[in-house]
Amino acid sequence: MTGLRERKKQRTRDALVRTAHELFVDRGYERTTVGDIAGAVDVSQRTFFRYFANKEEVALALQRMVQERFLTAVEERPAHETPLQLLGHALGTAWDGISDALREVVPIELYIRMWQVIETTPPLLAARLRYSAEQESRLVAEIARRAGVDPDADPRPRVLVAAFSGVMQLAGRRWATGPDATVEGARRLFQGYLEQLGPALAEEWGPPRGSAGGGGGVRG
Repeated sequence: MTGLRERKKQRTRDALVRTAHELFVDRGYERTTVGDIAGAVDVSQRTFFRYFANKEEVALALQRMVQERFLTAVEERPAHETPLQLLGHALGTAWDGISDALREVVPIELYIRMWQVIETTPPLLAARLRYSAEQESRLVAEIARRAGVDPDADPRPRVLVAAFSGVMQLAGRRWATGPDATVEGARRLFQGYLEQLGPALAEEWGPPRGSAGGGGGVRG
């Protein structure tokens, strides 16, 4: 059972994340200081730095949480799945309960608006891409380990992860600016885009089943 001290620390951390997101959305990332965030939570800047190295870290805290949930889901999948099955099933598992996990810290609407801030703020976008590259390396290593291949000699794990990451980034942008800005809407969109990855990598393309021309399917 989590002790009182740990629960208090978690509440402080959550308050810093929530307040930082509110200020970044209302004022802009560049115009918000660590002092602004700490003051709004009624703690010292020293307390802020016990939880986060800088305001970049607090801005990306929830996105990192979501990515960690996905990596954990990947590691817990059964060994018999193919790499593409692994990614699809882990993505579905990661979405389970994510709405509740986010709502414990911020309203979903605030999370979505913060996503838009990140996408339109060059320093934050660059930081997110750096972090994503680190997560991709971990994912490559896990897929290669499961497949029993050397990722330095066999390019397939890196190619698959690069394609997967590109699809996820595209789906994320579409979700953040689309009409269904809900967690369930995100889940449907991300899964729908991922389902197109296998067909998109096939040697031959043809019109989607049930199409007379070549339209249909998920569009980017």
